[in-house]
Amino acid sequence: MKTGDIRNPGDPDARDLVERTIRVDQAGEFGAVRIYEGQLAALRWTGRANSEAGRKIAHMARQEREHNKVFDRLLVERRVRPTALSPLWNVAGFALGAATALMGDKAAMACTVAIEETIEEHYAGQAAKLGDEEADLKSTVEKFRAEEMEHRDEALASGAEQAPAYEALTGAIKAGSRLAIWLSTRI
Repeated sequence: MKTGDIRNPGDPDARDLVERTIRVDQAGEFGAVRIYEGQLAALRWTGRANSEAGRKIAHMARQEREHNKVFDRLLVERRVRPTALSPLWNVAGFALGAATALMGDKAAMACTVAIEETIEEHYAGQAAKLGDEEADLKSTVEKFRAEEMEHRDEALASGAEQAPAYEALTGAIKAGSRLAIWLSTRI
């Protein structure tokens, strides 16, 4: 299979598909870094930085920074324009992270579940569209997808589903994440 073989009329061609993949993934990893930075800041403000949740969030943040570095490098190597929405994701990501951590450790973990489930679905769709000539990019997407699922599982094990209004909270975060993905792919 080649990249772009599975497409409908109006879908991007192979080059556009790869550019969109790199653009949106860089934006998403940047947003994830900012969410975790917001959570860590809120945990510091409330004296919970060294809590179990704080240690778990710090670990996830380190992995997200590594993911972001890879996509930053790919932007440059592949000459892909970044999304014009990075300033918005900078502020929105931090605010979302800080707000959920201020709601409590379980709400911070619920945020992780919502984000990572959305990203898992997104990465799975990308991997299915990338062909053999994009084996390295596909491998990166699949590796990061597995790590995102580890974050989700860790958050669930940490009581995310016990967060106040879990369904409403995660539903809203997922909807916002899907919109951010759609916008960052195109803008």
